[in-house]
Amino acid sequence: MRAGFTMILDAQPDIEVVAAVADGAAAVQEARRLRPDVCLLDIRMPKLDGLEVTRLLAGPGVPDPMRVVIVTTFDLDEYVYGALRAGACGFLLKDSGPALLVEAVRAAAAGDALVSPSVTVRLLAHLSHPVAPRTVNEALTERELDVVRLVARGRTNQEVAADLFVSLSTVKTHLSSIFAKLGARNRVEIAAWAWESGVMA
Repeated sequence: MRAGFTMILDAQPDIEVVAAVADGAAAVQEARRLRPDVCLLDIRMPKLDGLEVTRLLAGPGVPDPMRVVIVTTFDLDEYVYGALRAGACGFLLKDSGPALLVEAVRAAAAGDALVSPSVTVRLLAHLSHPVAPRTVNEALTERELDVVRLVARGRTNQEVAADLFVSLSTVKTHLSSIFAKLGARNRVEIAAWAWESGVMA
């Protein structure tokens, strides 16, 4: 699997694989040494699993967090959820195909998260529990809640703008405010908050 991913990614003109390692401890060591734009991690690895590696590289309290994308199978959705809460900026399924793998890496490198809408909705809806939701620093406006609901369904900024009949810059302004009010670092955390807090009910 690792060799296959390396071959797919290295074939892209704008992507270079700088390391491919066999276990979680080596992943942490090489990531800290090389500081890659994106770390692509399996949820199950020897020595340290994907959850622990994600916490070490991108978790709360990490001074200069890296961008982590988790690779998993849907049966491990609870582990994926834990990884997203630990700081991962996206995930994809092992059988998603080469195009989605490349797209996920590019999205993470650009500071965004690729989360397949169908998987996001199934995963976050399945795992939503209205317990200990993320603290909201200030109340979200109705329009900000509209944006949050669409983000939680996996919509892009362009799709949110089209759905709400507003400009792209207006969507970005709303997102900046939402990030600040929720203390969220990426769209995945916004989506997780939306499902946890009952906004999607």
